[in-house]
Amino acid sequence: MTKAAGPVAVRERVRAFALGLPGAVEEFPWGESVIKVNKKVFVFLGVEDGSHSPGVTVKLTDPEAHGHALSTPGAEPAGYGLGKAGWVRIPLDGQGTPPAELLCDWAEESYRVIAPKKLIAELDGG
Repeated sequence: MTKAAGPVAVRERVRAFALGLPGAVEEFPWGESVIKVNKKVFVFLGVEDGSHSPGVTVKLTDPEAHGHALSTPGAEPAGYGLGKAGWVRIPLDGQGTPPAELLCDWAEESYRVIAPKKLIAELDGG
């Protein structure tokens, strides 16, 4: 039986995956790591200084994915009113943390909601 990856490793997997998407860049507004496409955030990765519990925030507009993400223990609609637009914060340090593969799927879904059609076509091999 393999031990689940720790929060830092899972966060790094999601970060690396998101940065591999066409046009994705990392920026640090508010001292927080975010991944953007076309100047718009599609993944919030939080701060690394230990001042907040590790988590990933993504925009999920598909009702099934959104509901699945919210069913994760400790997950919640994102603050600052972002939850109303489909943003969900998923903690990485608790029981029932989704595997990195699923978090990467959600990061890709968030990317597809925000990225221009041209970059989505590039992602799809077009």
